[in-house]
Amino acid sequence: MLATDAVAAIEAGPKGPDIGAFFDFDGTLIDGYSAVAFFTDRLRRGEMGLGEAADIVRVAWRGDMDESEFADVIGKAVAEWAGHPEQELAELWSRLFKEKIASRLFPEAWSLVKAHQKMGHTVVIASSATRYQVAPIAEELGIEHLLCTCATVRDGRLTGGVEGAPLWGAGKADAVCDFAKAHEIVLSGSYGYANGNEDIAFLKTVGHATAVNPKPALIEAAQRAGWKVLRFPRRRNASAATLARSLGAYCALAATSLCGLAYALTTGKKRRAAEWVSATSSDAMLAITGIDVEVRGEHHLWAHRPSVFLFNHQSMVDGYVLLTLLRRGFTGVAKKDAANMPLLGQILRALDFAFIDRSNARNAIEAMEPAVERLRLGMSVVIAPEGTRSLTPRLGRFKKGAFHIAMQASAPVVPVVIRNTYEIMTRGSLLFRPGTVQVCALPPIDVTKWKVEDLDRHVADVRALFQRTLDDWPAAGRG
Repeated sequence: MLATDAVAAIEAGPKGPDIGAFFDFDGTLIDGYSAVAFFTDRLRRGEMGLGEAADIVRVAWRGDMDESEFADVIGKAVAEWAGHPEQELAELWSRLFKEKIASRLFPEAWSLVKAHQKMGHTVVIASSATRYQVAPIAEELGIEHLLCTCATVRDGRLTGGVEGAPLWGAGKADAVCDFAKAHEIVLSGSYGYANGNEDIAFLKTVGHATAVNPKPALIEAAQRAGWKVLRFPRRRNASAATLARSLGAYCALAATSLCGLAYALTTGKKRRAAEWVSATSSDAMLAITGIDVEVRGEHHLWAHRPSVFLFNHQSMVDGYVLLTLLRRGFTGVAKKDAANMPLLGQILRALDFAFIDRSNARNAIEAMEPAVERLRLGMSVVIAPEGTRSLTPRLGRFKKGAFHIAMQASAPVVPVVIRNTYEIMTRGSLLFRPGTVQVCALPPIDVTKWKVEDLDRHVADVRALFQRTLDDWPAAGRG
């Protein structure tokens, strides 16, 4: 079964908060186990001895555990934090989420969560992990309810103990049933998603069970019970084809850059060379990596120039998609680090991009001024109002800089909504995965009558427009 089919089935079903959607965390929402990020971080910092590392390897090698064995394992892990402030552990997992775990979120799982939320279902993460591990992704996904293994806390510090039974095996099933009773959820009409053999008892509690990337015993249980089975492409390991295609893409970028350099040196037409390189190399890179670009409202990319093109930023792929769509007659604003990226940084500099040091507010304001001048001279400006790539497909907070530029230059704002690039390349990765990037260019927004005192409201309205478009993507032929 495909994730798109599962989403369609959800949207065809009943609405309302009496329907629950219970998601396991490790292996279901994310690829792999969050604890790996914790242990590798400790090893890197020299905080884990060889004996402890050997114990972890033995547990992992043994595989499936029963409730008592898991209780012993997690009990030892929690005991290590006895006496530490609870806030310290929360901050640690927040950092690990941003650095390592967010990039492992399955896009397909994201779409399932959003489908349930759209239907008004009560969405819950039910995990044997601790709340500190799960809380960052719950916040990112907008999930309020968490069923987790709870560490005991007294006066803001961990005692080293665990409250009640860990949510493993029957413990998770009991927790789901108790939650459903307390929140008046009809389990026979509810949904459950999990990957582990220990989750069979939990999945038996719901009427619509789905095995996600299931382990062998769970596959057998799913076949016997007639449960749905979903298999998501791995996020951690790239295939040989993906590696080869990505290498080919960067070779194409290098080749076109050399041709553009030769053209610029022989003709002196630096900008024309940069525009040719940016468009041609992006075309080649997307083709080599198997990335299709599907565009709605493409005429808005050309009919209203000069404009301030706003785009939501999920991935480095966004840049290549915009370069292949806009082609010429534009510059942009990018973070300072982009100027140092091999080849792409040189192209952006040749296109007169303004590079902003986000740690220096004064520098950021000064860097915006050339963009205003470019607009007045008839050149469009491209900018991500979020300021940086998002960790997940979630739309970030919009900053005001791009809107100030448009107001000062009396240029229209053209929203360019992009989706699926998180699936193609996650933050921090350099590998391109094949897929389809969808782009929707919306009608221009006139800012000539905007007032500075109303800017917060206008920015919120534009962000809401992006969010509505992402939530209800326009079909072919729609406006």
